[in-house]
Amino acid sequence: MIGRQKERSRLLEAFASEDSEFVAVYGRRRVGKTFLVRETFDQSFTFQHTGVKNGSRQIQLSRFRQSMIEQGHPSCPELKDWFDAFDNLKTVIKASAAERKVVFIDEIPWMGRSDRNFISAVENFWNGWASARKDILLIVCGSATSWVLEKIVHNRDGLHNRVTYRIRLDPFTLRECEEYAQSRGLAYTRDQLAECYMILGGVPMYWRYLERGKSVAQNIDEMFFSGSEKLEDEFDELYASLFEHPEPYLAIVTAMAKKKCGMTREEVADVAGLENGGALSRYLKVLEQCGFIRKFTEIGKKTKGAVFQLIDNFTLFYFRFMESNKANDPHYWSAMADTRVHSTWAGLAFERLCLQHIDGIKHALGISGVLTNVHSWRNANAQVDLLIDRRDGIINICEMKYWAGLYAMTAADDAALMNKRAEFKAATKTRKAVHLTMVTSFGVKPNAYSGKVQSFATLDDLFAM
Repeated sequence: MIGRQKERSRLLEAFASEDSEFVAVYGRRRVGKTFLVRETFDQSFTFQHTGVKNGSRQIQLSRFRQSMIEQGHPSCPELKDWFDAFDNLKTVIKASAAERKVVFIDEIPWMGRSDRNFISAVENFWNGWASARKDILLIVCGSATSWVLEKIVHNRDGLHNRVTYRIRLDPFTLRECEEYAQSRGLAYTRDQLAECYMILGGVPMYWRYLERGKSVAQNIDEMFFSGSEKLEDEFDELYASLFEHPEPYLAIVTAMAKKKCGMTREEVADVAGLENGGALSRYLKVLEQCGFIRKFTEIGKKTKGAVFQLIDNFTLFYFRFMESNKANDPHYWSAMADTRVHSTWAGLAFERLCLQHIDGIKHALGISGVLTNVHSWRNANAQVDLLIDRRDGIINICEMKYWAGLYAMTAADDAALMNKRAEFKAATKTRKAVHLTMVTSFGVKPNAYSGKVQSFATLDDLFAM
C-alpha cells in the first residue's frame, strides 16, 4: 500500500484495543477510503456491507438483509426497520468465532439518507449493546463527508462523543503520487508529475486514469476533453456525493474561484448570495475539512479577520478550463501547451502546489523541527501569498516562481521583493528578522540579484515530505 501509514496504524491500533471501538473514516470521493479499510484487514471482516446509491429505504433494508444472509445469518427474516436490522446484525456477530469482530459498513450516508430513524438505530446498537462488549470494531465510512461529520462524528444526541477514532483520509502528497505513478509504470519526470498534480490534485483514482505511453497532455485530453467520460462529469458527481444539498457549497467555491488571493466570510456571503450566519460557518468548516479550501489569517490579525481560499486543484482546473472549452475540442489541453494562457495558469497552480506542500519548504529551509505559523499578508502596495512565521525569531517571505529551467532573477524581481519586505516591515513593525525565500521549479541562477535572497527551495523539495 502506497502511503497511508498513519491511517493504517490508527486502524490497527483500534483493532488491537481491549475495548470495543467505533471508527469513522471520511474523505472526498475516490480518495481511497474503502481500499484503505479492505487492504488493512485483508478483506477479513465479521460483516461488511455497502449502502446502495440512491436506494430507497426498502432497497437499503433488503440489501442489508442479503448481506447478513451471505455472512452468517442464513435464516434472517424480512426486516421491518433499521432497529430490526441491527438486532439481526447481533446474530451475525454472535455467530462469529473470531476473537475480534470487525464490522465494516461502507457508504453509510446512502443508508442513512433514506430513513431519519437510521441514526437512532445505530445509536441503539452501539450504546445499548456493542460498546458494552470488548470484542467489536465497528468501522463506518462514506464519501458524503458533510453527512458523516454531522450525523456521526459531531452528533449532538445519542452518538455524541461515541466515535473513538476519527480518520480523515486526505489526498496523496506529491511524493506519494510519484510512488503511485512509478508503481503503474508511468515514465514521467518530476515537472510532469507536478503538472498532473496541479490538475488532478492527489486523488488516487484520478491518477489511475493516466495511461502508460501517453504524454501528460494526451492523458489530460483523454480524461477531460475527449468524450471518454473518465472525468468529464466528475465535478458535478463530486459535489453531489460529498454534500446532501450541494447548492450552497457550489455557490461558495464558484465565488472563491473568481478571487485567487482568497475572500473574507463577508465577501463570500456577498458574492455567493448566502446569509452571513451559522449556516455559512458550517459550509466553510466542512469545505475546509474536505480539503477544498484553506483558512488562514493575515499576520498580525486575529481569527475574526480570516481569509478563505479555494485550493482544490481539480475544482480550479474545472472552472478555468473545462467550462471555457466551448468548442469541445478533444485536443484542448495539447493545444494549450506553450501558450500564455498555460504559463499563467501554471504560475498560479505552482503557488498552490507550494501551499499544499509547506512541509517540504520547511525541510529545505532546515526548520522542520521549528514551531511555525503560516500566513499571508497584503496592503495597498504589496502582497505576500506565503509567510512562514517562525518561533526562532525569523519570518520567511516566500516568492514562488514556476519556470522551465534555472530561474534568472531580474531587476524587476529584485525591486518587487525589496518592496514587499519594506512594506511588510513598516506595516507590521515586526522585530523579527525578515528573510527572503525563492521557491522555484529547478533553482535560481546565481547573479547579482539572487545574492539578496537568504534561502531557496525547489520542486524536488516539495517531493521530499
